[in-house]
Amino acid sequence: DWPHVFHTKKAFLFTLENPNTDIGFCGRILVGLSLIFLLITLPISIWMCIVIVKEYQRAIIFRLGRLLSGGAKGPGLFFVLPCTDSFINVDMRTVTFNIPPQEVLTRDSVAVCVDALVYYRVQNPTLAVANVSNADAATQLLAQTTLRNVLSNKNLAEILSDCEHIAHFMQVTLDNATDDWGIKVERVEIKDVKLPPQLLRAMASEAEATREARAKVIAAEGEMSASRALKEASLVIAESPSALQLRYLQTLNTIAEEKNSTIILALPLEILPKFVNT
Repeated sequence: DWPHVFHTKKAFLFTLENPNTDIGFCGRILVGLSLIFLLITLPISIWMCIVIVKEYQRAIIFRLGRLLSGGAKGPGLFFVLPCTDSFINVDMRTVTFNIPPQEVLTRDSVAVCVDALVYYRVQNPTLAVANVSNADAATQLLAQTTLRNVLSNKNLAEILSDCEHIAHFMQVTLDNATDDWGIKVERVEIKDVKLPPQLLRAMASEAEATREARAKVIAAEGEMSASRALKEASLVIAESPSALQLRYLQTLNTIAEEKNSTIILALPLEILPKFVNT
């Protein structure tokens, strides 16, 4: 059950942070011989005992294979015994990892190629050394598999429109998974989503058809509004015959401005029946 797992994990982390430094009787003898050797070979051996750790590093010291109490050392200068102590430097800076493009089949059976960026750092150097052989490689491989698992449960529309939510969900998932390794995943960003060329052409055709349909609807609405305006104008002109004559003269003026080489003869409509009868 979960409470038992939580207490077991907590006890394990406490053991790593507070290791048992009892090296036994033989270990004490070896440490004593190492100190005697150090005193005999002074001052030459002093250079073998001095270790300098940079500001962005921490040193994990093992004495006869056991972790020393006090956790990671550094930054600065400290001493180790030349024959019984060994140390591992751990870089605490943020690491940027570019996830290679992953071919993923989405939930609606569309093949996409997605790559992302992961920013992580070592939060607990003791766990990063004691719990996993290569924390960087393990985190990077886990990021690749997590990206594939997350995207395979999403539709194409969700991947294209909700990249920020997917990146946040990946960050939380990776952070929880790498907690036992002493790794803190700070940020995940979806870098690019590549679609097959056939799908891009289909989406472009669909978008073009949608735009054309919308343009036809707008044109139809414009014609409807224009017809209503013409109907209202005809009712106004029907009430006043002189308004029709003014409109006629305005039309002639417009034609003369646009095509001034055209000769227009104004012929009243009332005389047409006379010509037709003759």
